[in-house]
Amino acid sequence: MVFGREKAGLPTQVQNGDVPLDSGHARLHQLGYKQELKRDLSVISNFAFSFSIISVLTGITTLYNTGLRYGGPVVMVYGWFIAGAFTMFVGLSMAEICSSYPTSGGLYYWSAKLAGRKWAPFASWITGWFNIVGQWAVTTSVDFSLAQLIQVIILLSTGGKNGGGYEASKYVVMAFHGGILFMHALINSLPISWLSFFGQLAAAWNLVGVFVLMILIPTVATERASAKFVFTYFNTDNGEGISNKVYIFVLGLLMSQYTLTGYDASAHMTEETKNADTNGPKGIISSIGISIVVGWGYILGITFAVTNIPYLLSSDNDASGYAIAEVFYLAFKSRYGSGVGGIICLGVVAVAIFFCGMSSVTSNSRMAYAFSRDGAMPLSSLWHKVNKQEVPIYAVWLSAFISFCMALTSLGSLVAFQAMVSIATIGLYIAYALPIFFRVTLARKSFVPGPFNLGRYGITVGWVAVIWVATISVLFSLPVAYPITKDTLNYTPVAVGGLFILVVSYWIVSGRFWFTGPVTNIDT
Repeated sequence: MVFGREKAGLPTQVQNGDVPLDSGHARLHQLGYKQELKRDLSVISNFAFSFSIISVLTGITTLYNTGLRYGGPVVMVYGWFIAGAFTMFVGLSMAEICSSYPTSGGLYYWSAKLAGRKWAPFASWITGWFNIVGQWAVTTSVDFSLAQLIQVIILLSTGGKNGGGYEASKYVVMAFHGGILFMHALINSLPISWLSFFGQLAAAWNLVGVFVLMILIPTVATERASAKFVFTYFNTDNGEGISNKVYIFVLGLLMSQYTLTGYDASAHMTEETKNADTNGPKGIISSIGISIVVGWGYILGITFAVTNIPYLLSSDNDASGYAIAEVFYLAFKSRYGSGVGGIICLGVVAVAIFFCGMSSVTSNSRMAYAFSRDGAMPLSSLWHKVNKQEVPIYAVWLSAFISFCMALTSLGSLVAFQAMVSIATIGLYIAYALPIFFRVTLARKSFVPGPFNLGRYGITVGWVAVIWVATISVLFSLPVAYPITKDTLNYTPVAVGGLFILVVSYWIVSGRFWFTGPVTNIDT
């Protein structure tokens, strides 16, 4: 592995008289793009955006029920490292490509450059659409999960389900979701210097929040699980008709893999990051690595406060089946006679999820800006415009609006909604894998590395990443309950397959006649 300019295959700096240009700026110019966004982010700020989107407080809290139901402690504790290790392979491969092509377009631009002239337009097209729709699905999922958590917080604050607490209707939850997206769009309309501040605050909140909760909850709880339970107990009582332990383990991995997504944000922020050809890769790798460590600590801390899995998953408890909320609430209620402390802890998680959604909209908007700059989206000339603060303002509000529309499916059917947000994991990872696949096949000999590269291990790491994505795409499409009915069917392959059909059909009917891939906007 190499991380230094002296080993790079690409020039990383040009001179303007006696004044050296930022290496990321120079490389962007070489790639044929003007510097239209303000380049003001440090490596810490770049890391903060990805770390805030990964947000272990968000992913683990949201899908802790899934982890408990499918395998319990063993799957969460050990599955986290399995998913984390393979995610690092994906991240390392992406970081290597990012170093060579530090543009806001990220994945779809990489695919175009790596697939070769013949396949570049189609490769760019399919990667870009999977990436942007996957990102919109992530924002939808994150902000809707925050709306649901607010619903639970209100329920517990008004007495809990067994104490006559207020249970918000699905329409109220949707109103929460819309309000959250509106606030995220407003924040993302601010100059990048403000977003940098919020991004670093979000990263700090996630770090401190994890350490506080992982220590506080098991300490306050009057009943704690034994180390044997946390490290060896495998829950097979899932109530879904599945008894095979390997099958259960696979389904339980979803919690970990869902959490460890969104780190492509570091790539999408490269046109606003100083020395992006080195700091972009650093942002990707560090966000994954630190998330793996602190996420495992959070899982351990919370699981030590788990003593009755069936009760935590029961819709008859005070949190109406929201496992972590019930853990927090019971920990304080059992010791102090009141669950207020637990509700405050849920507030800490809620703020983390809010920051996660904020950073997700930031990443969405930069992807939409770059994709429309190359003419791939309807009304492209509008979405890639920037305002006086050098913010792609229309792309920001477009991302918020589409994420709101995607959540509207929940009003008709939660099954339909879950199918749509499944694109957040599988669809996004397919977009991650495509440029890596082109890197290890079509561009195996022609790829020119940047300052960060994996040296002779690049091909091997890339193949491991591609195989892992192919594996989880199949595993997470398996049925999650038996017998299979229209209500228990896993609609992930339907959603992802439907997206593929739409994207390819759009290409055949229209795109192939006018989309030529990334278009430079300066004369190189």
